[in-house]
Amino acid sequence: MARQELARFLRERRAALRPRELGLPAGLPRRTPGLRREEVAELAHMSVDYYTRLEQARGPRPSPRILDALARALRLTPAERSHLFRLAGTSAPPPAAGAVRRVRPHVARMLRRLPDTGAVVTDATYGVVAWNPLAQALLGDHLATGTVNLARRRFLGGGGAVRESSGTEEFGHIAVARLRRAADRYPHDPRLAALLAELHAGSEEFRRLWESRPVHAPGHRTKTIDHPTAGRLRLNCDVLLVPEDDQEVVLITADPGSPSARTLSRLTAQAQPTAEVRPTAEA
Repeated sequence: MARQELARFLRERRAALRPRELGLPAGLPRRTPGLRREEVAELAHMSVDYYTRLEQARGPRPSPRILDALARALRLTPAERSHLFRLAGTSAPPPAAGAVRRVRPHVARMLRRLPDTGAVVTDATYGVVAWNPLAQALLGDHLATGTVNLARRRFLGGGGAVRESSGTEEFGHIAVARLRRAADRYPHDPRLAALLAELHAGSEEFRRLWESRPVHAPGHRTKTIDHPTAGRLRLNCDVLLVPEDDQEVVLITADPGSPSARTLSRLTAQAQPTAEVRPTAEA
């Protein structure tokens, strides 16, 4: 166990965080930037004394459970989490318990800065965890329930009044490929297990695609939707990755100057001015 290096790493990561990023009150002026030790200890559900000893290189070797709690409290990326385990002398960190549904503040802010672009954030299971007003106007008000899963909607229906009239076959392969990756990464995620059981039971197409083991990388695709008030729209979908949380930001646009682009402008003008971000237990 590299006690000095572990202590330095914990101090540096604590100093790099800001209370507002974790939903904590700023409180009184702070002598140094970053979180206080007691705040990290509270987030990690451990005693302040134990955490202080780790930062001072005086503590015992932390268990994998303690390390996992610290990784969550300090918002470590997967690479940083692996580094934390190595410093503690544990070479193989256990797999993450499940898909991350927390939306990082900088990702939420990005959605608010895209008023003319529909944007949704999906977790590793295709659950929609954040969206902006134009995305809700395009995909339907049911998005506001915070329980929409795009894979479930694709294979089992229930997508409200909005219908995809093209691009559905391609998305079916994309969705199954991503769910297979998620099943490998999060073998103990009960939410994912329930979703896969539901899809296997309810969709012959899903079962067929699952057995075919499709491989697909995120990228650009086009689709056409039939909107209940705006009519038929031809849309572009482009994906940005949030690798530290295994999430994807889907950006929905239309070709400049096209009828669909003019319709998006009208929908933007009618949409609510604030972005919606689903809170989760991990936030």
